[in-house]
Amino acid sequence: MLPSFRPLACGLLLALGLGRAGQAQQMTAADKAVFKPKFIKQQLLKATKWQLAHPRHKVTDWTNGAFYSGVFAAYQTTKSKLILDSLMAMGERTKWQPDRRYDHADDIVICQTYLNLYRLKKERRMIEPTLVVVEKFRTVPGPEVEKNGIAWWWCDALFMGPPVLVKLGLIENQPKYLALSDTLYQQTYRRLFNHPEHLFSRDASYLWNAAGEGKKESNGQRIFWSRGNGWVMGGLVQILQELPASHPSRPFYVGLFKEMSARLVQLQQPDGLWRSSLLDPAAYPGGETSGSGFDTYAMAWGINNGILDKATYLPAVQKAWVALNKVVSPEGRVGWVQPIGADPRRDFSAESWEVYGTGAFLLAGSEVIKLKH
Repeated sequence: MLPSFRPLACGLLLALGLGRAGQAQQMTAADKAVFKPKFIKQQLLKATKWQLAHPRHKVTDWTNGAFYSGVFAAYQTTKSKLILDSLMAMGERTKWQPDRRYDHADDIVICQTYLNLYRLKKERRMIEPTLVVVEKFRTVPGPEVEKNGIAWWWCDALFMGPPVLVKLGLIENQPKYLALSDTLYQQTYRRLFNHPEHLFSRDASYLWNAAGEGKKESNGQRIFWSRGNGWVMGGLVQILQELPASHPSRPFYVGLFKEMSARLVQLQQPDGLWRSSLLDPAAYPGGETSGSGFDTYAMAWGINNGILDKATYLPAVQKAWVALNKVVSPEGRVGWVQPIGADPRRDFSAESWEVYGTGAFLLAGSEVIKLKH
């Protein structure tokens, strides 16, 4: 049974005020242009086409799992036949298979897209490999638990794994997959969620001991990684999109989503983006677009679905979407993306791109276009 969620911390954060990130602001005509539906659809198409033309990893890699989640959202927004054809071609190319490690969340995230496409096409072959791997994961103990004590031992896994289990459980009418997702999610939450900061540590190596000893940023703060927490926010959206209103675990996820949103909106920087180290923004001054893209996606979704207060969060989402569009090159490359890593300490620039950064941008646009300003 999931714990009842107490919204006290969230309320306290909001009562204290949200600082500069939540303040209303005047937008220029150029800024307002990026919210026009036609422009957003053009940006989603352009970024998708550029990224598809510049592959970087094995298709079933976790990086592409995040990317294709965004590509599917771009299809839903644009109804582009080109995008749908590319998604179907990807599935045919992989034979609808996950990656090789059955018990590692990184290797099943691509199955999110297979399940989304199955809902469109209803061809069983598209989800049978996902069923096989999830059933093996459910019943056969694997090396991840043996090595780490829990299956989802890093916070990014909360984007990779739970949406697959929840989607599959609902498609197949199998509550056991939703129950498994809840159980494993709680294990990660209990290990990695920091209640005073309302954020997730990347993994147990970033936890402090009782004496306050542990990895610290240059300003002495705990290390909370923007992209890792962005993954969690994106995963919460994917879970909440699926769970029925009456599902007993839904209040927990809604409460966590509100609590993290309240903290993250405080940490947004004046240019509209989040920094790779959430509590030491000065150490990594470049705005980081993969974490920022997921945060924008999540907050826009929260507004659109009546979970987040529009007056509080709309200004933050507007600032973020304006800023995200400034890092997209004329040909569609999403820049300022931190390279692959486990913490903030990787340098990047306007030229830095990664497929998951594009995925985050596509997800953000797919929700921003639905906002009523």
